[in-house]
Amino acid sequence: MSTSGDYEVPQRREERVTAVTDGDGVATFNWPAGAFSGPPVVTLAVEAGAGFRSARIASNTATQTTVHVLAAAGVTLLGIGVLAAGVNAPGVTVHAHATAA
Repeated sequence: MSTSGDYEVPQRREERVTAVTDGDGVATFNWPAGAFSGPPVVTLAVEAGAGFRSARIASNTATQTTVHVLAAAGVTLLGIGVLAAGVNAPGVTVHAHATAA
C-alpha cells in the first residue's frame, strides 16, 4: 500500500480452470476452499467445434459452478440459414474465469 495518501484498489481473487463436459453436456468447476466468500463472477468460453455451441451457468456458489453446454447444427431451409434444436454437447472443453465479486 502506498504511503503518499493515494488509494490503491486491493486485488480481487481470481481463478482460471478448464473442464470437459460429460455425456449430459455438463461441466462442474470446484473452487478451492475459501477462495470466494460468495458466488464469483464467472465468464465462460468453449473451444471451437462443428456447429453452434452455447454455454450457460446452471448454478453458481462460492464453492462450485456448474455449466451446461448445448450444440446445434446449422440447417438451410428454403435458402434461409437457421439453427437446429440444441442438444447436450458431451466432450466439449469449457474454460472458466472466476473473479471475486
